[in-house]
Amino acid sequence: MVTIEKIDTEDRSQAKRFVELPFRLYRNCPQWVPLINIDAYTYLNRKKHPFHEHSDVDFFLATRDGRDVGRIAAIENKPFNEYHKTNKANFYFFDSEEDPDVASALFNAVFEWSEKHGLKEVVGPKGMGPLDGYGILVFGHEHRNTMTMLNYNHAYYQKLVEGLGFEKEVDFVSCFLPADQFKVPERVERITQRVMQRGGLQVKRFKNKRELVAWAPRIGKAYNDAFVNNWEYYPLTQREIDFVVDNIMTIADHRLIKIIVHGEDVVGFLFAFHDVSAALQRARGRLFPFGLLDILFELKRTDQVSVNGMGILPEFQGHGGNAILYSEMGHTLLGFKQFKHVEMTQVAETTEQMRADLKNLNGVEYKNHRVYRRRIR
Repeated sequence: MVTIEKIDTEDRSQAKRFVELPFRLYRNCPQWVPLINIDAYTYLNRKKHPFHEHSDVDFFLATRDGRDVGRIAAIENKPFNEYHKTNKANFYFFDSEEDPDVASALFNAVFEWSEKHGLKEVVGPKGMGPLDGYGILVFGHEHRNTMTMLNYNHAYYQKLVEGLGFEKEVDFVSCFLPADQFKVPERVERITQRVMQRGGLQVKRFKNKRELVAWAPRIGKAYNDAFVNNWEYYPLTQREIDFVVDNIMTIADHRLIKIIVHGEDVVGFLFAFHDVSAALQRARGRLFPFGLLDILFELKRTDQVSVNGMGILPEFQGHGGNAILYSEMGHTLLGFKQFKHVEMTQVAETTEQMRADLKNLNGVEYKNHRVYRRRIR
């Protein structure tokens, strides 16, 4: 018999069970990349993670015969619901053995939780911030996860979720671009040159990490404002903006972060990161004593780069800003002389122009993450 236990996030042993369950479920999965433990525990820390300051989250474990067999989080994102005039719950951190009874018990806990909070629909996987990957992987399981920027799951997850009546909400696709085939179209270069000559928009390149950090507040504001028309948008608090930017700055190489400025204002950005997935797998969640050192070495060894964050303010779209971003991405990544592969992560299927642009750059869609929805009875 499967039983459900709500986690007391103040209880270290219970939090540990929640965090460590995936290590057993993915023990023999070479594609899975674990979260660093410090980050994993932060989600459960109601004093540290800024999402807890405005919204409700509870975490559940499924057990059978004294063994943990599944987990899930139930989330009410209050600013999202207020902004979009909806009453949706989200689920996240869904992991389960290949057993419909376990999945059913976990989601019944989410449904009951949602009804108690007056919510009428459950959507997910959708986490606690913009850096959390969206959706269940439904295509591309043979490829290693890109660090922890995306979700990874066993192929049977799709069947478990759809078997409970969930339907597609939206797909997020990721593109793979071999560097030897990556080419910025001449049309994009012409537009870029024309816009740059007019002087309205310029690319800001950073001399060092210190200069990048000094621009962080302006980058954070642009990040919050760039996605107002996106499906997943909600207005971030200043603490959330700082949290996102701090996380980006921790792993950022100033040479791979580019911004578009209009005067002194940041109106667009491109975030690219060395893919250190292999080192994260070897670390198995632990930075010390050797995990951090291995990650630092991997920054120089890796031949793959991930673009996970590209945007421009709506009022500057259609004025050449997108062309500048693509051109800068091409020149930066090809000029780096380290990377053989480029991945553009999680582009919403609704952004038809961006998907067309990526195909023009010889990008191949090779992963698909699906966000699901289900009305509550």
